[in-house]
Amino acid sequence: MRQLLWLLVAVAIAGMAGFWLIPAEQAPKVEIVTSRFGGPFTLVGGDARPFSSQALEGKPYAIYFGFTRCGDVCPTTLSRLVKLRKEAGSDDALRIIFVTIDPANDGPKEVGQYAGLFNAPIIGLTGSQAQIDQVKKQYGIHAEPVPHAAMGKQMEHTATVLLFDRGGKLSATISPDETDAEALAKIKALSA
Repeated sequence: MRQLLWLLVAVAIAGMAGFWLIPAEQAPKVEIVTSRFGGPFTLVGGDARPFSSQALEGKPYAIYFGFTRCGDVCPTTLSRLVKLRKEAGSDDALRIIFVTIDPANDGPKEVGQYAGLFNAPIIGLTGSQAQIDQVKKQYGIHAEPVPHAAMGKQMEHTATVLLFDRGGKLSATISPDETDAEALAKIKALSA
């Protein structure tokens, strides 16, 4: 019986050695096609007029999805973008687009007022729930309501900033945990 157990252990060790030493068939590389990421949209601006993504053509821009009642992540992210844009050159160096993920509470008036709080040009956009859902899908944004003790509900959402070049192609992202130096380098690369 003892010899049988040792034989099984030896077979298992040989099998594991073969697994590690013999190269496995390589999995095909998955390439993200950023040229198809995003896409055209028409939403409603803070002035209650239709805003087409065509208005963004020819200049680099950043899109951030959030909501006006956000406690800290959204205002912190937008303030940071305004600061980084100034460090990159001027307000003309990068357009900043804020798209609400909560159109039931964020109409044109709300997104317009919210964008104005940062004392710098920010384009605030809203739309119908169907329009917002479509744009979230196009841009790979996750957003869903979750219970909140004080507000009744809070929106849990993707907090990544999407950076697009002059041609409207996704160029980079800025995550909340990146340093300002890393984020600034990405913004400056858009203008190069």
